[in-house]
Amino acid sequence: MNRDVRDAKQRVRDRIWTLLAREHAAPPDVHGYIPAFTGADEAAARLAALPAWASARIVKAVPDRAQQPVRAHALRDGKTLYMAVPRLAEQLPFYRLDPATLPLPPEQTADRHVAAAVAHPVGVNDMHPVDLVVCGSVAVNPHGVRLGKGAGYSDLEFALLQEAGLIRPTTTIVTTVHDLQVVDDDLPETRHDFSVDLIVTPTRTITCGPPRRPEGLYWQDLDGATISAIPVLATLRADRPRLRRIPTASEDDQSPGRADGRLPSARAGPTHHQRHRPRPARP
Repeated sequence: MNRDVRDAKQRVRDRIWTLLAREHAAPPDVHGYIPAFTGADEAAARLAALPAWASARIVKAVPDRAQQPVRAHALRDGKTLYMAVPRLAEQLPFYRLDPATLPLPPEQTADRHVAAAVAHPVGVNDMHPVDLVVCGSVAVNPHGVRLGKGAGYSDLEFALLQEAGLIRPTTTIVTTVHDLQVVDDDLPETRHDFSVDLIVTPTRTITCGPPRRPEGLYWQDLDGATISAIPVLATLRADRPRLRRIPTASEDDQSPGRADGRLPSARAGPTHHQRHRPRPARP
């Protein structure tokens, strides 16, 4: 990432973190985190009243504390919930929570630590297409441009789902935030950043657009330390030479490499065999 862009993003984060702490809209130690903002329950309830929520059967949410009320609503409303493993630190980088088989009430299961203990770990090849993506943000503007805490995990989660064909044109991307996190500024973006379709605060819902959705992973933007720390990325990188020798049918008339640093055949998973495994039946 360009250093000027990185610094510009960080200045906005620092400003919002300071503002939230000063206004007692988040804990005083909010710096460095997705804010666990005051009114998260109200924002989750507002989201749960929207048509996009009512029509969604499969929800993917971040593991941050601010989105815990959203996760509880999803389970309580009978939706299959995928939650990312914190820091994508496992070879199977998502948890699947089936509301029909929960061993505990939804409010308890929605806690990220409890979810990690009771959920079924899955990789992208064992997931269903996602109807609604819920992400956390530090700042977001009415155009849908968002800033996370700077670690890049939400972007990587989205890229993995996108390459696996689990993000559809009809998938809605939402962020729940405090009103103070909505800014009018033009926020800096890079090519791997995705935009949100809806912003939901405790007091209002903002429809954004047009959507900006990266095609998938951009390997040239990933450093070695990041890849090594995330097992699924390390596996994909290790399989890159083999993937290039076995193009998919739709890529037979294309060159195996891409100028943007993405692998065309990394789309649906780490191996050629897995790419042709049938999806599990949709619940």
